[in-house]
Amino acid sequence: MSLKKNGKFFLPPERKEEDFKVLFARVAATGVGRPVDKDGCPQGPWTPDLLAEAISEIEANRAGIELRTVQLWFEDNEKGISPNNIRWLARVLGCNDPEAASAWQAELSAAQSRLTAKRRVRRRGNASNLAEPEDPWHEAAEIGLPEIEGASRSFGLARATEAFFSRGSILNLPAAVFAGAVALHFVSYFLSIHSVTYLRDDGVAKQVGFLWAPNWTVLFVVFLPLFFATVADQILTWKNANRVRLLFAIGDDGQTGTWMSRVEASSHTYWVVLLICVGFAGVFQWVSVRLLPLLNGGGDYAVDWGSLALVKPEHIGVLQQIAFTGIAYLYMCLCFYLFIAGLILLSSLVDDFVHIRTLLADHPGNDHVGETEASGSAIIRGIVRSTIAGLLVAISMKLTSSYLVTPSPNIWDWLISDARSVLSPPVVPAELDVFSKPNQYTSLLVVLLVSTIYLYGTIRIGASVSAGHSLVRANLAVIFLVAVYMLIGVIPGFSLLLGAGLVVAVYGLFDPDFGFRWKRHGGQNYVS
Repeated sequence: MSLKKNGKFFLPPERKEEDFKVLFARVAATGVGRPVDKDGCPQGPWTPDLLAEAISEIEANRAGIELRTVQLWFEDNEKGISPNNIRWLARVLGCNDPEAASAWQAELSAAQSRLTAKRRVRRRGNASNLAEPEDPWHEAAEIGLPEIEGASRSFGLARATEAFFSRGSILNLPAAVFAGAVALHFVSYFLSIHSVTYLRDDGVAKQVGFLWAPNWTVLFVVFLPLFFATVADQILTWKNANRVRLLFAIGDDGQTGTWMSRVEASSHTYWVVLLICVGFAGVFQWVSVRLLPLLNGGGDYAVDWGSLALVKPEHIGVLQQIAFTGIAYLYMCLCFYLFIAGLILLSSLVDDFVHIRTLLADHPGNDHVGETEASGSAIIRGIVRSTIAGLLVAISMKLTSSYLVTPSPNIWDWLISDARSVLSPPVVPAELDVFSKPNQYTSLLVVLLVSTIYLYGTIRIGASVSAGHSLVRANLAVIFLVAVYMLIGVIPGFSLLLGAGLVVAVYGLFDPDFGFRWKRHGGQNYVS
């Protein structure tokens, strides 16, 4: 008997003595649960893509399901289905009808039990012939441990944030950040604050235009999009390629949980970061650094593009300045939320990899060292690139805040004068004025966060032979870039170190191994 329920093709369970593989193959080919046409016929059989999409669209299933898990159901193997996934598959086959779903859940559970019994009998037979112990790994897979769903019941900020990095092309998020920065540049041009000089009390005509500030130009146009592209590439490569390959070696992802369950386990962290970035880095900093000085006629901060209305009122009015700085700071705080969220995603990726690597190491009878180390090395290279891009972001921020408190007419003159102070000793480096520099605290926080994720990833993943050897040069490069950041505006000749740091950074972005090459042949490691 066939029915149509909720616009979908429905067949009640036939209560046959079928195991899960036979039952699933029959209902998938029949198209049970698929939408029907005007004649009441299903719109074709189920495919792995269609079924995975249908299960992920169930409102109660916030964690979704891995495509590879569904593919295993279709393949001719001994892999079964976990109790948690039985629940979602029954909802699909039952056409979202509670009674029908309950009937299908009972039928699927019984079919899975029959499959498990057959597998155990077959394994015992093989064990008696080959004298091999039963594989506890598959026993755990038979039990079908449920997926991690703890954090998936709240509003999906973590899921939405991860989607910014992993949905579509890896260039989507970098392009959006780039477009926002270019829009601000055009607005600054229309407001005539893109390139402005003002006369200081000491007679120096100082350039404070918006397009002359590295933390609003190269930071948002080059370094931050580069960071986002690197993180997005890491996430896409891991969740769609390397993770699937390692899980296939395990045979079932029931013990590991899905990638999204790993991400949503940190959902509270994403909310905390969002509140800090919007509330403190955005609203509080804008009010204290921009709004109040503009309303009160001055403050303890050096004059820059955001306070030109106080010294060059003929260029821009106070209301225009307030509006433009408000939009710029909103854009900035959202970008830095995504920046920190990218670091959180990298830490989740590291945790996920280490967990799966541990399961593979405990899995008897399989040697997946090569694949595991290749995946670990790929993650390490991505973390090195992300760290370099993050440190360049911090360097851009400190360069701007340090330049604003110097008597140099523009930032290039400041850097050249500093280099000449070492190369030509009679030249005296510019002295710094006494002003508050809030950007330096923010940039220091960026350095600390980036360095923490770098240490976290390299220490946990660097236990592998290949990654451990390759980290020596990368560690030296990261330490050197941190030193460059710390010495900006502190010692004469820091601009020479800055130039060397840029060379090291560019090289590291193209070759994060810094010339290290590791090969594995016959269980032996070779370095070239």
